[in-house]
Amino acid sequence: MPAVLTINGQASVVSSETGSIFDCAERVGVRVPTSCQKNGKCKECIVEVIEGIDLLSPRTEQEKHLKGNFRLSCQTRVVADEGEIRCHTMRRGHLRIERHAMGLPLRGKLKLEPCVTRDGADRILLDGIEIARSTAPIHGIAMDLGTTTVVLRLINLETGEIVADASFENPQRFGGSDVMSRIHYDTTNGGFLLQRTLAGYLTHAIEEFPVDPKTIYELVVVGNSTMRDLFFRLNVYPIGQTPYRSITEIEVAEGKRTTTSLCEAGKRSLLPIHPKARVYGLPIISGHVGADAAACMLALDVAHEDRLVAIMDIGTNTELILGNKDRILAASCPAGPAFEGGAISCGMPALDGAIEDVAIDGDGRFKLGVIDGAAPQGVCGSGLVDLLSELLRTGRMNEMGRFDDAEEHRVTLDAAHEIYFSESDVNELAQAKGANVAGLRVITGNFGIGFEELDTFYLAGGFGRHLKIDASRRIGLIPNLPDERIVQVGNAAIEGACIALLSKSKRAELEELVKRVEHCRLETHPRFFDFFVEGCQFKPVESEEKVAQ
Repeated sequence: MPAVLTINGQASVVSSETGSIFDCAERVGVRVPTSCQKNGKCKECIVEVIEGIDLLSPRTEQEKHLKGNFRLSCQTRVVADEGEIRCHTMRRGHLRIERHAMGLPLRGKLKLEPCVTRDGADRILLDGIEIARSTAPIHGIAMDLGTTTVVLRLINLETGEIVADASFENPQRFGGSDVMSRIHYDTTNGGFLLQRTLAGYLTHAIEEFPVDPKTIYELVVVGNSTMRDLFFRLNVYPIGQTPYRSITEIEVAEGKRTTTSLCEAGKRSLLPIHPKARVYGLPIISGHVGADAAACMLALDVAHEDRLVAIMDIGTNTELILGNKDRILAASCPAGPAFEGGAISCGMPALDGAIEDVAIDGDGRFKLGVIDGAAPQGVCGSGLVDLLSELLRTGRMNEMGRFDDAEEHRVTLDAAHEIYFSESDVNELAQAKGANVAGLRVITGNFGIGFEELDTFYLAGGFGRHLKIDASRRIGLIPNLPDERIVQVGNAAIEGACIALLSKSKRAELEELVKRVEHCRLETHPRFFDFFVEGCQFKPVESEEKVAQ
């Protein structure tokens, strides 16, 4: 049998004479990001090898920054004449993104007042100071920089209209799937490799927009504390050490700065935007409660909210906000990547081919819904929640996450495509869920309320938007509240970034709001471990008073 290389689902016969994986990808029509024309300098053409890594050439000097199953495709050749190699690029396809959030208080009411304006026919001003001369439209970008995914929106700053958007998997995944791994990688490797690789992917995305990149005069960045600080090339080591504070927090406490927000000129960003553009990182709240959580508060207008609301953005780092105009609490839950498909045997992001819906019929057979109707390749987050719920509903899994058949430690969803789900996968999801439930218990306890006292529970983020509420309640991922109190708002973080881009007064409002948010540190709470253990069970989450009854 000859050697077969499959990259992003496209297969071809290869041999030791074929050339690099990059060359093979080009022949089958798979685009691999690059800025250096295949000489190993840009570090963008990363592939993750799923099978057959021992059939490939040894690492080169240009690949010394990569570990595990990650390789540079331009440096890697097939050295065997038989066997199977499967790999994929860091940009496998089009991610399902939320282009609009739903049910936001400010939608349609926002006054357009960007920091970048036009004076006369051609003078472009930033905060009233001329930075360019052009008669072309004025643009800005709002960016949600997540641990797993990146979302960009290109906006006409004179009309407020969205011109285009883009999304892709965060290519920094070669440095680890969670923020602590990224911190360790950046600290031990140096050279800003994570930021440089991301900048390459961002550059490609910006250059694909239907406008001249030099007409982009402001970029607003939101993300958790680690992702934001990595982007601005700050030292992230303190975020990974107790008491888990960004260097910006430390400098505010020492009187060296007045805000945790960040600014730099476009020419320092490694991006093709106007060199005098401003790159603005929204302020963080505290610790791992970052600028993405601040952006959610802005999008949901918490500063003017009379009702008691909670915001939960489930992800690798789940953010929780609770309160109203009078008092606001925030917490961060180290959930890890399980609910985004990471660390799961057949898990994957919400790309084409991801199983997003799972049901078990009366005969015990699985009915699967796949994104874009493609052949199933794995299971994404919403599919995992459905699967857990259905296994629980049908009695094939108990509340402790154990399968009913003691001899069987995994269930097969699709035998033809070798997609299965194991008890070890259940354990990964249980721990992620346990961290989130512990966060909910701590933050409501510190506020002095039970879940039933919440007027509205917002589920934010692309993952939260696609969850089935019944399934989420059944497995205890969210509180057991009635449907009318649960609102799935989509990507509130990108909406908050857009608001900050389009309104300097809202931006100033947020700068003051974050200073009065009370940060709940989960690791110091005396009952955190108890809450975590209880949260690992797959059962509805009730207020402690109800549990006691």
